[in-house]
Amino acid sequence: MDRKQVFRFSLGVAAAGIAVLALPSAAFAQEAAAAAERATFLTSNGAAWLGGAIGAGLAIMGGAAGIGRIGGSAVESMARQPAAAGQISTAMIITAAMIEGATLFAVVVGMMAVLK
Repeated sequence: MDRKQVFRFSLGVAAAGIAVLALPSAAFAQEAAAAAERATFLTSNGAAWLGGAIGAGLAIMGGAAGIGRIGGSAVESMARQPAAAGQISTAMIITAAMIEGATLFAVVVGMMAVLK
């Protein structure tokens, strides 16, 4: 898949997610009159959960994209210059580990927002 297809797919998934979030209010419309007096759209605790979950998901997607690009570039460069395969794979593993560490940190921060 090229970048345009990935972008369109992720945009479609995001639109479907927003639709799923909006459907419960339509499904329970008969209770809307009673619920309107006591309910708000998003409480502070719900906002923390939503923000933490979205942040953790974006961090994982970004880390996965970065590691995928590193792996692809490393394999391509090893195919072009097989004599340097050892140096390339060492640099690839170190860089992937750094990205993985930053991704793990971002996920932990996102989960701390959820579990505060």
